[in-house]
Amino acid sequence: MIAIHRKITIALALAGFAGAPPLGTIAAHAGGAALGQAAGQAQRPTSTPYTGDLSVFEYPDRDKKLHVDRVMDLLGIAPGKVVADIGAGSGWFTVRAAARVGAGGQVYAEDINPQAIEYITERASREKLGNVRPVLGAVDDPKLPADSVDAVLIMKTYHEFAHPVALMEKVKVALRPGAKVGIIDRNGNGTDHGVMPEIVEREMAEAGFKRVGKYDFTKSDGQDYFLIFTAN
Repeated sequence: MIAIHRKITIALALAGFAGAPPLGTIAAHAGGAALGQAAGQAQRPTSTPYTGDLSVFEYPDRDKKLHVDRVMDLLGIAPGKVVADIGAGSGWFTVRAAARVGAGGQVYAEDINPQAIEYITERASREKLGNVRPVLGAVDDPKLPADSVDAVLIMKTYHEFAHPVALMEKVKVALRPGAKVGIIDRNGNGTDHGVMPEIVEREMAEAGFKRVGKYDFTKSDGQDYFLIFTAN
């Protein structure tokens, strides 16, 4: 019953949202509703990860609602680039980024949930996506190669990060010069599958990033936001 309740609650909260948590949310970058205590751990409540059916977010018009092509344009995702999908879940964004970067590029589909990694691995094989590299990360480390990534997208999972600063410090190490990090999330108090943008900006600054862009086109009601950062 608990699992069903969570599925319904989250599905309702995200209904119509183009950037609903990429199934990698299951990935437990989250620490539940507990406040962080250790260095680099979130000093705020975090949401319990969605643990239901991954296919709930694979609806046909999600590309249009999210304006995913514009998202990729703003992040500089182009043929030959290397992209990291942090909290990739089912790989919804992964497969779109893979199509954009082409055979000369690569997409790291990172998640800390082994089931999500297995799902993406099977999906990449089935869809013949030879440029997708599933990566089993850790709560505080995405396990990405150093100096390897041109663009990162964290879609509807940041509010679940239990160790946001530590995690993003490791992401920073993986970035190439000029790389951009995009975060799509929604306004919230941490426990409701959302986090206020000013909190994200504060934590990202602590991890060594500066905001270079802020947009609200990813949902028509203005409750969702898209922030873009570069490393200091």
